[in-house]
Amino acid sequence: MGQEKAPQAAGTHRRRVHYSGKYPRRFEEKYKEQQPEKYGAQIAHVIAKGNTPAGMHIPIMVEEILAVLAIKPGERGFDATLGYGGHTRAMLEKLAGRGHLYSGDVDPIESAKTVARLRAQGYGEDIWSFRPMNFCAIDTLAAEVGPFDFVLADLGVSSMQLDDPARGFTYKEDGPLDLRLNPAAGISAAERLAEMACEEIEGMLVENADEPYAAEIAREIAAEERRGVRIETTRALHEAVAHALAARVHFPKGTTLEEKRLAVKKSSARVFQALRIDVNHEYEVLYEFMEKLPDALAPGGRAAILTFHSGEDRIVKKAFQAYHRAGVYQAIAPHVIRPSREECYRNSRAHSTKLRWAVKA
Repeated sequence: MGQEKAPQAAGTHRRRVHYSGKYPRRFEEKYKEQQPEKYGAQIAHVIAKGNTPAGMHIPIMVEEILAVLAIKPGERGFDATLGYGGHTRAMLEKLAGRGHLYSGDVDPIESAKTVARLRAQGYGEDIWSFRPMNFCAIDTLAAEVGPFDFVLADLGVSSMQLDDPARGFTYKEDGPLDLRLNPAAGISAAERLAEMACEEIEGMLVENADEPYAAEIAREIAAEERRGVRIETTRALHEAVAHALAARVHFPKGTTLEEKRLAVKKSSARVFQALRIDVNHEYEVLYEFMEKLPDALAPGGRAAILTFHSGEDRIVKKAFQAYHRAGVYQAIAPHVIRPSREECYRNSRAHSTKLRWAVKA
């Protein structure tokens, strides 16, 4: 009969519990990347490999934006999409303690973290103010504080949102199919899909993402709903896309298995993009912002806008061109500005970025 182990004496050493495996699998276990101020060496290693640490966001085209906005101390500006605060901080440095910068964001989760971080870095209300707002309300803010000498709108989804499976922005980790920038407003992507007819889903995929297999994917999603199978998680939607391409798409003869897998990944990314745009009314918001932007700018005011897919870029390009022809803008970007090869190497999420600018007459 075996003997029972004696209880451990008080004060004896207990081994600290480590996460299992060389790399943590669950988002919540990535505690080193969630505390950059404590684990600087690990964070630097991740960035040096060209990746973005979980819970962080590397600002894109900072130097190009600062060159376009030509910020001078004493000016008033607006960062329309605060995000992780990288662009806001760069613009605050240019103000050199004089003038004022306002930042807005609809995401209450990430903006609270960013505000706390920037306040801890010494940026108080005397130089910087945060407003929980959608950037299409720029006219309301300008009416309150005065017209802006410079405005930046970064239309991309932040890495913190993409990396957190609880937000539902990507199929790479399983989580609820939400996709809302503000989880307290509107309906989730799962609820939206459940109320859409097949033709409506197809139209959304074409209009919001130029999805080449929109019809096949829409039929698959509609068939799932008819069978009473609700698509409520990110993985379930990804699997529906994969099944649609496998069962409904006739690939050219000789297409390899790897090429088919790549097609599924690309289609899934476009489907998530299309749903996110729909759930957050992103095109409607952008149209409204572009219409209100000229009146919110002071004479000679500069605007810079970062876009990440063709639909956004078309809206920005056409609005700038129309107001330029009307004499509202004295100058606009003659062509789109892209990130450098070096930046794309350092930050893979910069690849699709396009920068356009305008100067008010």
